[in-house]
Amino acid sequence: MKKWGVIGILAITLTACSLAPKYQRPEMSIPDHYQEAGKWIPVNTTAADISHGPWWEIYQDQALNALESKVTLANQNLKLAFYRYQEARALAQVARSAYYPTILGIGNADRQSASGNIANVPNNSLFNDTLIGADFSYEVDVFGRVRNSVRASESSAKASAADLAAVNLSSHAELASDYFSLRGSEAQLQVLERTVAVYKKALDLTIQRHRGGAAPEADVDQAKTQYENAKTLTTETRLKIAQLQHAIAVLIGEAPADFTLGRATAPLKNIMITPYLPSTLLERRPDIAAAALRVEAANANIGVARAAFFPHFNLITAIGFESQSLSQLISMPSLFWSLGSATALTTVQPAASVVLFDGGKVRGLLNQANAVYFQTVAQYRQTVLTALQEVEDNLVAIHRLDQENKTQTAATIAARRALQQAQYRYSGGIATFLDIVVTENTALQAELASVDIKTRRLVASVQLIKALGGGWSIECLECLPK
Repeated sequence: MKKWGVIGILAITLTACSLAPKYQRPEMSIPDHYQEAGKWIPVNTTAADISHGPWWEIYQDQALNALESKVTLANQNLKLAFYRYQEARALAQVARSAYYPTILGIGNADRQSASGNIANVPNNSLFNDTLIGADFSYEVDVFGRVRNSVRASESSAKASAADLAAVNLSSHAELASDYFSLRGSEAQLQVLERTVAVYKKALDLTIQRHRGGAAPEADVDQAKTQYENAKTLTTETRLKIAQLQHAIAVLIGEAPADFTLGRATAPLKNIMITPYLPSTLLERRPDIAAAALRVEAANANIGVARAAFFPHFNLITAIGFESQSLSQLISMPSLFWSLGSATALTTVQPAASVVLFDGGKVRGLLNQANAVYFQTVAQYRQTVLTALQEVEDNLVAIHRLDQENKTQTAATIAARRALQQAQYRYSGGIATFLDIVVTENTALQAELASVDIKTRRLVASVQLIKALGGGWSIECLECLPK
C-alpha cells in the first residue's frame, strides 16, 4: 500500500508540471485621457448612454431599429462568424477529451484455414476464431502537453467568441452608417429637386425674355447650363441612394431587388457620446479582447512545444475473451489481457517514448511557437493603438463637424439672402443673369454642404460608438481574458 501511495503522489506531482511560460497580458502604455476629448459644448445634441441594450436605439429612429433587428437575424457575415465560433468550441471539446481515457470496443468472428505447406503445420488447420474485448489508452500528462493544448484551444474559442462580437458590432455600425448616409443623400436629393424646378422656371423665363428681346442669347445658354448641371447632380445623387439601398439590403440578408426603404418621416437626431477612459477599451473592445486571448493561446502552445522534448507516457491496456468455440467464449480460460505495451494480440505500442533524433524538427516547432507568440503580442499592441486612434479620430470629427455645422448654417442663410437680393436686382434691371447664376450656384452648394456636414456628423457618432466597443461587453463578459 505504501508503494502504491508513493507512486500515486509521484504521478500527481508530475502531472502538475507545466512547461508553458506564466501568462501575462502584454504591457501597453495607455494614456489616462483622450487628447481630442476636451471640454466641448455640444450643439443641439442629446446625451446618450451606450452601456446597456442595443446602442442604435439611442438615435430614436424606428426605421433604423427595424433594420438593425434584421441584421442580427439574417446577416450572412454574422452567421459565418457564429459558425466559426461553433467550430472553435468544438475543437476545444476535442482537446478536452484528452483529459479522459479512450476506450475502444473490439470484436471479431471468422473461420480460418492454415496452409499445409508451412513449417510446424498446426494439428487443427481449420478452425473458428471469435474475439470480443476492449482497448484502453490514456496519456499521462506528465509535462503538461495535454493541459496546455486544452488551454490554447479554450483561449482560441474565447477569441472566436470575441471575433463574433466584433463582427456583430461592425455589421450593426456599417448598417447605421449606410442608413444615415442614405438619409443624407435623400435630403440632398430634395434640395436638388427643388433647385431643378427653380432652374427650369428660370430657363423658361429667360427663353421668353430672349424672344421678347429683353435678354441676350448668352443668358439662355447660361440658364440651360445651370439647369442641366443640376439635373446631372440629381441623377448622381439618385445613383448613390440606389447603391446605399443595395448595401443595406445585403446587410440585412435580402436581395437588393426585393428591398425598398421609404423616405424618412422625422428629422434625424444628433447625439453626444461621452467617451470612456482609454483603459476601458481593453475590456470594451471585442477585437482587443480577441487579440489578448490569442496571445494567451500562443503562450500555452509554447508549453506544448516544450513538452515535445520530454518523454510521452501512455497507459495502454487491452482485455477481452477469445475462443474458437462460441460456447466457451465467456470463460476464464478464454480471457486475455495486456498492460503497458499491447493494444491487441498482434499490435505492440510503446508505453513511453522520447525523441532521440529528428533532425531539429522539435526545436523548429518550438521556435515556431515562440515566433507565433511574439506575432500575437505585436498584433495585440497594434490593435490597442488602432483602437485609441479610432476614438481620437471620431472625437475630433464630431467636435469639428459641430463647428462646421454652425458656420455652414450661417453661410447657407447668407447665401439665401444673397440670392434673394440678386433676384430683386435682376428684376429691376440692375444685375445681369450671370449674377443670378453665380449666386444661385453658391446657394445650392451651401445647401448641399450643410446637409453633407450633418450627415457626416451622424456617421461620426456611429463610428465613435463602434470605436468605444458599442454594447458588446454586456453579452460577452465571459470572453474577456482573466
